[in-house]
Amino acid sequence: MERNMGRLTDKVAVITGASSGIGRACFNLFSAEGARVVGTSRTKSHLDDALGEISKAGGEGFVVAADIGDSGAMDNVIAVTIERYGRVDILVHAAGVGYALKDVLPGSMGAANGLSDGNWREVMRVDLDACFYAARAVLPHMIEQGSGSIVNVASIFGLGGTADAHAYSSAKAAVVNFTRSLCIAYAKDGIRANSLCPGFVDTPMIASMIHHFEDESTATQLSPMGRAGRPIEIANGCLFLASDEASYCNGSTLVIDGGTTASV
Repeated sequence: MERNMGRLTDKVAVITGASSGIGRACFNLFSAEGARVVGTSRTKSHLDDALGEISKAGGEGFVVAADIGDSGAMDNVIAVTIERYGRVDILVHAAGVGYALKDVLPGSMGAANGLSDGNWREVMRVDLDACFYAARAVLPHMIEQGSGSIVNVASIFGLGGTADAHAYSSAKAAVVNFTRSLCIAYAKDGIRANSLCPGFVDTPMIASMIHHFEDESTATQLSPMGRAGRPIEIANGCLFLASDEASYCNGSTLVIDGGTTASV
């Protein structure tokens, strides 16, 4: 991994979901761009692997295992970051659950008439509540320092309806509009907030669906490019939104989906 390309030099970036998928790609890329990175997710061993990668490449950072869907967990992550580095310049909220959850909680990614109260609440807890908790934890520090960039990873399913995954698409739609609300409320404090909506990306979140890309006709229905995206392709979008290159992007919704939503 090449380092010190410099777009995030002297920045401190907190990245949720940093142990796998899009979050891990952001963790690596932001470090390569010169940021001191703080990663969080539920599984400490996976976080340690991610930290090991950036350390070998000469990067600086640390990790904190936490279930950020629990109120207060992100308060601790941010408090430890402030204690270590004195500031937080960037928050990338990439943590969440998707189609892989149906293997653990059957029905959780299904249609409305198959959703239990518990499954609905669990999807909302991880995909929406955690987004709010992360922003709430970091905002006082960004307000105090007079600057900050928040990037919330949503989904193309948050931009339109779907025949299944009702809780997921509802949560992601709320993330998009929550981000717009942050933009309006905190621009005066020097804080930018933008969302990014990926399409189908080859991560553990859609592992149960990735076989659909093995058939050419099915693959082109899912994406005109006929393939799933790669985590680094989404991380590049997060990097742009987080960096000073996007200094006039505020309340934006960046879609990176290989053309999936082009015909809508």
